[in-house]
Amino acid sequence: MKLKFTNLMLSGAVLLSAVAFTPEGGKTTKQGATDPPAKFIDPANMDLSIKPGDDFFDYANGTWIKQNAIPDKETRWGSFNILHQENTEKLLGLLSDVSKPGQPKGSLKQRVGDLYASGMDSVAIEKQGFNPIKPDLLRIAKVADLNGVISEMLYERINGEGSPLFGFGVGADSKHPTKNIVQFSQGGTSLPDRDYYLKDDARTKKIQDAYKQYIINLFTLTGASATDAGKNAETIFAIETTLAKAQMSRTAMRDPNKIYNKFAVTAFDETTPHLNWAKLMPLMKTPGQDTVLVAQPDFFKAADALLAATSVADWKVYLQWNILKGSASALSSPFVKANFEYSSALSGQKVQTPRNERMSNLVDGSIGELLGQLYVEKYFTPAAKLYMVNLVNNLKVTLGERIQHLDWMSDVTKARALKKLAAFTVKIGYPDKWQSYAGLEIARHDYADNLRRISIWRYNYSISQLGKPVDKTRWSMSPPTVNAYYSSTNNEIVFPAGILQFPFFDFGADDAVNYGGIGAVIGHEMTHGFDDQGRRYDADGTLRDWWTKDDADKFQTRADQVVAQYNGFTVLDTIHVNGKLTLGENLADLGGLNVAYAAFKKTKQGQSTTKIDGFTPDQRFFLSWAQVWRGSRRPEAAAQLILTDPHSPEQYRTNAPLTNIDAWYDAFNIQPGDKMYKKPEDRTKVW
Repeated sequence: MKLKFTNLMLSGAVLLSAVAFTPEGGKTTKQGATDPPAKFIDPANMDLSIKPGDDFFDYANGTWIKQNAIPDKETRWGSFNILHQENTEKLLGLLSDVSKPGQPKGSLKQRVGDLYASGMDSVAIEKQGFNPIKPDLLRIAKVADLNGVISEMLYERINGEGSPLFGFGVGADSKHPTKNIVQFSQGGTSLPDRDYYLKDDARTKKIQDAYKQYIINLFTLTGASATDAGKNAETIFAIETTLAKAQMSRTAMRDPNKIYNKFAVTAFDETTPHLNWAKLMPLMKTPGQDTVLVAQPDFFKAADALLAATSVADWKVYLQWNILKGSASALSSPFVKANFEYSSALSGQKVQTPRNERMSNLVDGSIGELLGQLYVEKYFTPAAKLYMVNLVNNLKVTLGERIQHLDWMSDVTKARALKKLAAFTVKIGYPDKWQSYAGLEIARHDYADNLRRISIWRYNYSISQLGKPVDKTRWSMSPPTVNAYYSSTNNEIVFPAGILQFPFFDFGADDAVNYGGIGAVIGHEMTHGFDDQGRRYDADGTLRDWWTKDDADKFQTRADQVVAQYNGFTVLDTIHVNGKLTLGENLADLGGLNVAYAAFKKTKQGQSTTKIDGFTPDQRFFLSWAQVWRGSRRPEAAAQLILTDPHSPEQYRTNAPLTNIDAWYDAFNIQPGDKMYKKPEDRTKVW
């Protein structure tokens, strides 16, 4: 199922600090003593030898980046990663407490603690080797014909063993957002993006070779000869390459109308002669459906043709690979090592993340609303939520004022945009109704089966939503997550508790710091409702065109300017930012920063010129924005994210929006001749 939401940044999680702050900015300890006021904008982190108008990112962060190398266990290092690390340490404290034996069976603490304990039981995991998947590999070996291949694909899907060949799930119908519907999508490949199969440059070939070696290693570990394992790698790569050629690009899929294709089940059957969906869907536990959504119909035609053209023997290899790749990280250390060697080739990570940290992340990602309840009880304060409520309301008013004063939009479209803004649902901290994971059993010494049961539970929960209205109380991130998102079909902005920590937010910080941090985050998510994707959904979350043609054309002209600006940025040697893939996030950064600045100027500090630590209020606002994106990436990670991540690299998330904001030029006296300077008439104005 494709989740229809956009987020601030694909990142880890972190906890909100549980200390209180004095109005002067000193931290109050349990003993009542007060530390010296914190420097929320610290010149020691800056490279003052660089002109702010030449490279504001390096000016604001350069010394910090030089002094903070990427740790070997990380692929990038910066503000988000530091918060994630701090969060992990706090989560480990919680997990250490609840993983002690003797918790009441079926309780929240028992399930959270035993899942963690099972993953930490390395002795039991080593003893098992690959026993947990032996029955699966033997079952696949007995497949005799094409019908058996298709049956095995369905079996793996509903039994928590992966999603071979295609994607499948239940979610909101974009044109009827209160109703759930079965949804099909392209799939079947293992590398992070289709381009890894289709390009032949040296960097891509290196990753292809690493992937094939990974296949060889895993098959060899299960007893295959080196010769057979090598043949298997070529077979799998050939099948996946054919599927990749049929897939839509990530850029093409940014148009929600292109991936909204509703079929009667009988009509969908006619496009895939070898896949009879009327018979297959009941086997996938979704009987009685007359219509489905198919995101990429051409992919399913190609996949169906490939089914018939490929030998049963080759499909058996492909299906065994689906089992192996999905379980490798949960098996004994030789499998885990092979998995890491492959991921290291993709990301550049030098050493494996410690097991306890991996298990903490796994618990948060698997049963996050159980762990999240423990988290918010200890680390999230009502004061933080109240602050966010007030700040969100301030920014909503400000964005409304900016929409009303747009010089390029007609009154008709403005009225509809304001209606959509007023209809935003705001979620802060944690869900009002927690997911209970009813029926999910977790055993203390059964790690691989725990993961399988979690996958089965997720599948069954998804399909259980058929025939029910869309549950808009659900969250798509766990409470400790350092991130935020906008959902187009729910028309909601969501801020997990984990993001409410410095450098995004601090009770002791001045308004410039908080508006440049969490204020810009809030504005970013609001602007997603009006980016190149979000603008296509109305106030009710319905995918429909509510713009006049003239206004849509004017928006597109401005969006094209943003695309062109980001296309010009180089990441590595010949690799450039993909301005079309990153357009939504780039528009959200530009809009969010503008809205946050306008809201900041309404505050007492925003209307003053009093300096703190040598910087004016406006300078502190923009420096706060820059330090949110402080960080660096390994070359391998940077190359991968250009293909897969709809967010631009940190340097350009910092710099590019600023070049279009007049107030930044005034704050730092940016002049013609400075490298980032753009003429006033060339500065892009959208929201």
